[in-house]
Amino acid sequence: MRVSRRHFLVTAVAFGASALLAACARGEATPTPAPQPTPTTAPAGQQPAATPTRAAAPAASPTVVSTQPTKTLRFGCAVSLSGIFAAGADVTIVACYKLWQKEVNEAGGIKLSDGRYMVDIIWADDQSNPEECIRQTQRLITQEKVDLLIPPYSTGINHAVAPIYHQNGYPQPAVATWVTPEDTQRFPYFFSFLGAPEQYAVDGIVGLLKYLNEQGKIGKRVAMPYVDAEFALDFVKPLRPALQQAGFEIVFDQGYPMEISDMQSIVTEISRLEPDAVVGITYPNDTMLYVPPMKVLGYNPPLLFLANGPNYYFFYGTYGDDVEGVMGLGGIDVRNQQLVDFYKRFAAFKGQEADRWGGHVYYIVGQAIQQALERVGKVDRKAIGEELKNGTFDTIMGPVKLTNNVFRGNWLIGQWQRQPDGKLEYVAIMPRDRAGAAPLVPKPNWKS
Repeated sequence: MRVSRRHFLVTAVAFGASALLAACARGEATPTPAPQPTPTTAPAGQQPAATPTRAAAPAASPTVVSTQPTKTLRFGCAVSLSGIFAAGADVTIVACYKLWQKEVNEAGGIKLSDGRYMVDIIWADDQSNPEECIRQTQRLITQEKVDLLIPPYSTGINHAVAPIYHQNGYPQPAVATWVTPEDTQRFPYFFSFLGAPEQYAVDGIVGLLKYLNEQGKIGKRVAMPYVDAEFALDFVKPLRPALQQAGFEIVFDQGYPMEISDMQSIVTEISRLEPDAVVGITYPNDTMLYVPPMKVLGYNPPLLFLANGPNYYFFYGTYGDDVEGVMGLGGIDVRNQQLVDFYKRFAAFKGQEADRWGGHVYYIVGQAIQQALERVGKVDRKAIGEELKNGTFDTIMGPVKLTNNVFRGNWLIGQWQRQPDGKLEYVAIMPRDRAGAAPLVPKPNWKS
């Protein structure tokens, strides 16, 4: 099912849009002065329009006015401003790149060979729909004539637009996606800064379960519910055989639609089976549906892992102290002061906490793009793609370098744990050699 969906999307884009794509600019481009569209605001209660709108430029500080550049680099981003992915996209892609834009501009812009450039971002709403993202990306290229593109949210949508990026010569430094060896052969400048699913599945989840089993903290019966979406299916593919090879028994192995609104029947069946670990491969929306029925049923598994969801602070904001012990993807090392400072700046800028899996990764992509641009010295997209592919970048995570188009230095699993000051934080527990804390197992009881 996953393969046919990806094959359909990629084939449809590559051939159905070929006439338009042939007319688009490739490779090297000259940064253009930014147009001055009039931003529009949708009436209350109405879905935002799909046409691109400009991000508001930050107010200039009196201390940097005299050094502000007069030229502009125009970035385009078709992303989920509405629809099922909007909540995740807003606190990751949109907020992180707006913060990056603000901080780059306040520091004097991006230095190219012919001067300094301010960063402008042209936003477009893909409505959480691959076909709409294709249309909006084409519009950003052909009508807005953006210098570079910021990739969208979700694995499926990134793969849908990959041919558009490739045929127009735009690098695709994505975070919310997986990139396979097959992808890199077809699209040489399609990058994943988030890692690879087999890392998280084998090194992360299975590695953690084996370690805990050896410590005598859990048995070998695992429940594996998963959402029927490309992200999760790419994840389950290496996870299932890795669990079995490690001697774990998968007592529940069942998918459910992305549009699911009630997890009670699934949680009831899982609780009846009494697994030692619940390993849910989830998206944020369905992640939020697990805790209420577990509390109603009084079901508290020794280990509860919900892939993509616990890393967001709206999970903590919804369930409070009940999140203690819940695991998911990502996590941070609170001993890394640059990282801690980034999250403080994000919270002050956005008024809410950043995603503890992808938040800092989106920001380091901005840092890598800036450094690649400054090394190349102009908007030569192929040269920028080569620099992203081969360069090493100084970031808030430390040195970052891709291997076969993938960054493999991320933290793999996080867990909500109480810190010495009494506050809960989503800390990295895998890989163990770079973990910020030891795993807390069994999970504490629900608080209410």
